[in-house]
Amino acid sequence: MTVTPRPDDAPVIKVADPSQATQIEQARVTAEVQAAVTVAQAHKRSTEDALREMHEATGQLALAERAFFSFPRSGEAIEGASIDLARELARVWGNIQYGITELKRDLVKHESEMRAEAWDLQANTRVWNTFTVPHKRDTKKERGVPILDLRDVYENNANMGARRVRECIFAVLPIWFTKAAEARCRETVDRDQSEVPIAVRRAQVVAKFAGEDVTQEQLEARQRRKLDQWTPRDISQLGVLFGSLAAGTITRGEAFPDEPVTADEMRAAVAAPSKPPEAAAPAADAGTGRAVEASESRTAPREGPDGWPEAVKPGEGKPRGRQ
Repeated sequence: MTVTPRPDDAPVIKVADPSQATQIEQARVTAEVQAAVTVAQAHKRSTEDALREMHEATGQLALAERAFFSFPRSGEAIEGASIDLARELARVWGNIQYGITELKRDLVKHESEMRAEAWDLQANTRVWNTFTVPHKRDTKKERGVPILDLRDVYENNANMGARRVRECIFAVLPIWFTKAAEARCRETVDRDQSEVPIAVRRAQVVAKFAGEDVTQEQLEARQRRKLDQWTPRDISQLGVLFGSLAAGTITRGEAFPDEPVTADEMRAAVAAPSKPPEAAAPAADAGTGRAVEASESRTAPREGPDGWPEAVKPGEGKPRGRQ
């Protein structure tokens, strides 16, 4: 393109045309999107088939054990459906593309600009979320400690991105489909453990956490009751917590304080059994208008200092591929 300013005797400024490689890439992306939408419209999903596949998938213990996450906040355990369940439901529902893209990394400001999105090609419902991930972490002694190792930066970005991808996927999936899958996963876990004596299940939980350097005393303090007082609900909660540790959703330091629990504190905890945390009222998603649960469990639509998901919003553009 040539731009000739006035007056006519002024110098001519030439702006380079887009390169041939850029034009080819733009054409390829456009054709890819058009092909994906065409295929989705030609091969529409069957709700009955999706329900059957969901019922089969969530009946597998390997998925059911990883279907939920748990992390502590303000003395309570926040729980919700995990990214593993979200990915499986997207696969079963079909005609959904989702992904996470790192748009920019600034090693001077210690932050990355990222984008998470999910797109139901058949319904033409799309949700995305552009957000900034600080290359920082909070420790017991200090907040906002910079992350300098490149591998740690990648893992931090992937962890934060997975949370938002999960919310995008759940935003395009029918809420009844998601809730049915969660209930089925809980039934699968309960069924698997129904014939195992409660004492054996308690010992199994303690043995699993021992591999993560978590002591029985720490588990008892967290559940606010001694080992021989643990109920099936306690065991289920600890199982979800262990899955979150194994998946890297939280760290051992975040789940369990480093400070030792004193005998007086233990007696006080046992004397005052904990109450199940009350579910927070669902908030409206800024982009889709549907109810979304809190941050990890989809209750906080905005991003706080600890980097939990902010509200997702619909828009247009090509998804960056499957994650």
